[in-house]
Amino acid sequence: PGDSYGVLPWPCRALVLLNPQSGAGRAREDFQAVVQPMLAEAEITTTIFITERPHHAHEKVRDEDLSQWDTLVVMSGDGLLYEVVNGLMERPDWEDAMKKPLCILPGGSGNALAASINYYAGNDHVAKKKLLLNCTFILCKRLYTQMDLVSLSTASGKRLFSFLSFGWGFISDVDIDSEKYRRLGNARFTLGTLQCLAKLRVYQGRLSYLPLLSEQGTSLAPRDPQAPITNGQAGHIMPLAGTEAAGSLPSDSLLVPLSQPVPAHWTVVPEEEFVTVYAIYQSHLGTNLLMAPAAQLHDGCIHLFYLKAGISRVAVLKIFLAMARGTHLDLNCPHLRYVRVRAFRLEPRVAAGIMTVDGEALACEPIQG
Repeated sequence: PGDSYGVLPWPCRALVLLNPQSGAGRAREDFQAVVQPMLAEAEITTTIFITERPHHAHEKVRDEDLSQWDTLVVMSGDGLLYEVVNGLMERPDWEDAMKKPLCILPGGSGNALAASINYYAGNDHVAKKKLLLNCTFILCKRLYTQMDLVSLSTASGKRLFSFLSFGWGFISDVDIDSEKYRRLGNARFTLGTLQCLAKLRVYQGRLSYLPLLSEQGTSLAPRDPQAPITNGQAGHIMPLAGTEAAGSLPSDSLLVPLSQPVPAHWTVVPEEEFVTVYAIYQSHLGTNLLMAPAAQLHDGCIHLFYLKAGISRVAVLKIFLAMARGTHLDLNCPHLRYVRVRAFRLEPRVAAGIMTVDGEALACEPIQG
């Protein structure tokens, strides 16, 4: 309700960026067996680009003339779409490039965005080939709409653009530590969770956020004039009028520099010991993990979760089992906090633990988004 849609042309030209190593290593075979026949019937012609190394897709979309295609299709896990989004944002014509509709087809082990879009479409929860079938059918129907994009900046000066999530602590540990089991597909996360539970760590740092609700208690509209707004499937960030030179990246209008304290109207979490901190902007953390059931593609908010130290291993396990059905908040666990925010800052006390952006590892340092 309230969503507006664009429609891809008919016939349609698609650049398919495919990582043959993603997930269980079956992306190429699944594309040929499931996707290609459906696209041919829907008159979507494809140019296949097989990635051969990390950052290959990033370089392709950063440097290529994209006018020859109507849409960019990513057949992989979420990591390849992260490459594509950040490659597009490095282009001198990023404002135009980010209007190019993007499509995700699940070919990885996590497939969180594909699972989220399947959920928003009102489809039953499915995985593997059935999820691929559903997402391909969504592409065949040709409708595209807006999606939020989060701007992240780090103490070392990195500027990153994230479509899915930022994490620190337990969940990120599971994500990265289980990489060695990626041939198991989605089962790698179950194994990784059990291993990280056995050595449950605590991380020290300061977490601050700008609540979605204003100080007066009224909800800020997701598209109020002070917020970057999005336009296009991947999220085309529109800077505030008159604040940006042509071609320059948008300013983070809700943030002050990391070297300064957060503004007075922000909330600083009193606890400074965490099992995990996780900011997610879509519904799913993985194919079988419905982390933010209330999330929508472009609701203009970050769904911030954190687990405070002192929680037992059994309680952590119960939360993740309940997350399969999206009922983890119903457990009323006193250690689990959830808040909808416009912006956040995390300042680790020491450079300990793994940070992830859209499932990709990041050096542990102060960061805000």
